Amino acid sequence: MTPPSASVVAALRAAGCVFAEDEAELILSTARTPDEVTAMVDRRVAGLPLEHVLGWAGFHGLRIDVGPGVFVPRRRTEFLVDQAVALAKGASVVVDLCCGAGAVGAALAAALGGPELHAADIDAAAVRCARRNVAPFGGVVHEGDLFAALPDTLRGRVDVLAANVPYVPTKEVGLLPSEARDHEPLVALDGGADGLDLVRRVAAEAPRWLAVGGCLLVETSDHQAPQAVEAFTRSGLITRLEVSEEMDANVVIGVRP
Repeated sequence: MTPPSASVVAALRAAGCVFAEDEAELILSTARTPDEVTAMVDRRVAGLPLEHVLGWAGFHGLRIDVGPGVFVPRRRTEFLVDQAVALAKGASVVVDLCCGAGAVGAALAAALGGPELHAADIDAAAVRCARRNVAPFGGVVHEGDLFAALPDTLRGRVDVLAANVPYVPTKEVGLLPSEARDHEPLVALDGGADGLDLVRRVAAEAPRWLAVGGCLLVETSDHQAPQAVEAFTRSGLITRLEVSEEMDANVVIGVRP
């Protein structure tokens, strides 16, 4: 790749971008004209997340479209995808709940060889974005609140249920980097008083949707993990916690017996 323009790097570095050279390379390789380069640099300097500036995010080997105001898929969530893939070779029905841009669902569909894929989110902008990302895999995206968005025909049939629900405690949302709190929807960040409101809701209802042997996977923080494990166990799932220190990722896994 051609070395990034010095002026672009300087502008990004002056704005506080820690990885200014890497970001400059991505902007220059994505923009189609010099005017687009200028506009993209201006948006990044103004504080927009890099992925919103580019219009895409790299995730699990895929390029995921990310529209304005849509939650940006985090690299640590690739660990959740890896855990699901390891458990679910040959899975025929996959659901990506709280799908955001649909990154998890698209990655699972790509890795598992084209299962029946459903995704759902309560946010209309996320749903529009997710439809673009799962369309190549024949996925269907539903708009609504958690399981209420899904067709009843999925009850008892889901082999992999990935639910990357919001888990930031309400009082900590204001402490997030400005890129998140100012440019991503609150509904994709705020997990309630202790951050586990949606984890509990999903764990309580998941057994009615999972096939026998089907698995539920949820990402959480290290200090929330014991309570999340308890919620899974209380719902009757065979539960364990998987941790990646390298990716700073904690995934609670529950299997329907």
